[in-house]
Amino acid sequence: MHLVNAKLTSFLNPYLEGFQHLIFPNTCLQCSHELSRFEKYICAFCWDKLQRTYFESYESPSGMDQLFWGRITLKETFALYFFEKEKPVQDILHALKYQFKAPLGRHFGRIMAETMIKSPKYKEIEALIPVPIHPQKRFLRGYNQSELLAQGMAEILKIPILLDTVQKKRNNASQTTKNRFLRWDNASEQFCFGKKGVTYRHIAIVDDVITTGSTLEAMAQLLRSQYPLLQISLISFAIAK
Repeated sequence: MHLVNAKLTSFLNPYLEGFQHLIFPNTCLQCSHELSRFEKYICAFCWDKLQRTYFESYESPSGMDQLFWGRITLKETFALYFFEKEKPVQDILHALKYQFKAPLGRHFGRIMAETMIKSPKYKEIEALIPVPIHPQKRFLRGYNQSELLAQGMAEILKIPILLDTVQKKRNNASQTTKNRFLRWDNASEQFCFGKKGVTYRHIAIVDDVITTGSTLEAMAQLLRSQYPLLQISLISFAIAK
């Protein structure tokens, strides 16, 4: 009986999905055109407009590496896409943060990890630490977008996520209008250690987008103050071009 039900479900699924798509059509996050059954979140045309960094293939230092020179010693860095205003990546990030698109974060986290495993540079990463957000912001948003990215990555990389190692202690205002030095001042005092320590040799901090790098630098400096021998890599969905 169970086998018959399984076969019936398998037979009906394409029709049920088609009916659901007809009643509740999915639209592209960037252009709002209706997606086909085989497209997810963004259409093929807008997908082609996403600007890949290809940092995983660099043999020389990338722009992300250079961003942190003289600020913090890092093992590796990686960002999947370049961020530019009025481009698809901005719409993806906006949907992830403000439109309750939790599955979107895990989806792109898996894409990030599938890209990273093609390079030997990231094979020694043993655990992920998503950039935390303040509990008040998490309550309003319903989730932490960096944690969702880490969840998708962890599925592919088969490594743990450390959720109570670093905490956000201040609910700071947006940093979008601040310069690099003001952002550092805003970020340097907003993190503290959580209840769980770090027992790994190499961790990666995961964020959604990097502009000046002040937030990631502050987190890395905090971790180094307690674990001076810890190897730290920085992983992000996007980096400002």
